[in-house]
Amino acid sequence: MWRARSPSGKLRGGASVGREAHLSLARGPGGGEPGVWCLESEHCPLPPQASQALEGELPRRARRRAELQQYESRYASSQSLDLGRAAAAAARAQPPPPMCVPWKGPPQGWRGGVGLSRRAWLLIIAWFLTFSALAVYFSLIQLPPLPWAYLRPPAPPHQVTVLMWWKPFFSKYRSHSPGPNCQLLFNLSGCRLVTDRIRYWEAQAVLFHHWDLVRSQDWPPPRIERGDKLKLNTTAPQAVYGHLTRPPGQRWVWMNFESPSNSIRLGSFDSSLFNWTLSYRADSDIFVPYGYLYPRSSPQDQPSGLYPSLAQKQRLVAWVVSHWSESQARVRYYHKLRQYLKVDVYGKGGPGQPVPDSGLLHTVGRYKFYLAFENSQHLDYITEKLWRNAFLAGAVPVVLGPSRANYERFVPRNAFIHVDDFPNVAALASYLRFLDRNQNQYKRYFDWRRRYAVHVLSFWDEPWCRACQALQIAGDQHKKINNLAAWFRR
Repeated sequence: MWRARSPSGKLRGGASVGREAHLSLARGPGGGEPGVWCLESEHCPLPPQASQALEGELPRRARRRAELQQYESRYASSQSLDLGRAAAAAARAQPPPPMCVPWKGPPQGWRGGVGLSRRAWLLIIAWFLTFSALAVYFSLIQLPPLPWAYLRPPAPPHQVTVLMWWKPFFSKYRSHSPGPNCQLLFNLSGCRLVTDRIRYWEAQAVLFHHWDLVRSQDWPPPRIERGDKLKLNTTAPQAVYGHLTRPPGQRWVWMNFESPSNSIRLGSFDSSLFNWTLSYRADSDIFVPYGYLYPRSSPQDQPSGLYPSLAQKQRLVAWVVSHWSESQARVRYYHKLRQYLKVDVYGKGGPGQPVPDSGLLHTVGRYKFYLAFENSQHLDYITEKLWRNAFLAGAVPVVLGPSRANYERFVPRNAFIHVDDFPNVAALASYLRFLDRNQNQYKRYFDWRRRYAVHVLSFWDEPWCRACQALQIAGDQHKKINNLAAWFRR
């Protein structure tokens, strides 16, 4: 305990003047004689000159504290002081509270909201984190399934006959020539594919290729009596479309793989002639894209290897083009890009040089980037320029076509470069040069090959077999296309 000074200024208790002044010096309450009150509440008067010197040194808070101590020592009972001392001593004896208190779970019972144990809360949190991770994985990494990935015909599938009314682009399918073997090519059984028009009356579906149909005006005949030989009316004009008859339940399928910009006379089919559509559009009745990615299951799946051979890529940008028109957006973009980068052009159009005898894929494989520029920009119009010319050749595609969001419906976002990602052509050229100098950044555009392989559409076997598969699944469902042009041009 601190002791007070005597009136002569001598120290009682062994404390220095400065330290004692901050702990126990003050005037007596009530304006009495100047003095000092120690912790034992003893009155210790000081000479006037010493009292004034010490009073000037005390801060306001120290004087206030001393006055309170004097007041308590004068009026408080000894019992309360003893209790206070005992409480203070007990508090000092207890260990200080920890800085961090371990979490013991939510409060139990009614006041805690939900009376769950700690184990239950941990299970809920683990389930929530797992569900969130799966949601992110399937939304950002997984690609949407193709229609035939989850639709299967009934087992065993019933046999259906599909007639190809006209040979697409005057190709190999001549009259009486056998159709493709869907069982061998796509593991689809029960498909009878014919080109002989005498089978028209027994076919469950007839495929009409738009390009050939509008140029030939070659239509199925009106219904006549069946016989060994049928005289077919192949000159039915537009005016008698309403009088054309077909066997009950037969579907007419409109097939087209050109963009709306390159599909002439679409308006001539607004008379509910067709029941189904077959095209690259995802909202077609029979969706047959130019290509798609599927989960890799074998090292032989194409393209082979996790990365293409970077040692053979000695050149920067290639472009293969067959139809050249200065009015096309892709040609205008090329003229701007070549001001910043050297672009080697191959093909029959424009300044293109012939593709070497080694083939297109081998030629493009020597380049780091390929311009997968579509001839027109329309919904879902993503052609072999991406799937075959770029992906299978092992070049990073620089795409110009529909929006980036449209591309990302079918391929991972880091598998291609979109021209819309850059404010101008100069920025794109600068980025391509950056990737050319940074091999690790360039290789990131091939990460998708760890999980996926590439399928390229097989003309015309695959559309034909997919039409058969759609017939087996659809059953007796009836439909008509009321405004073909409006749907396809949107």
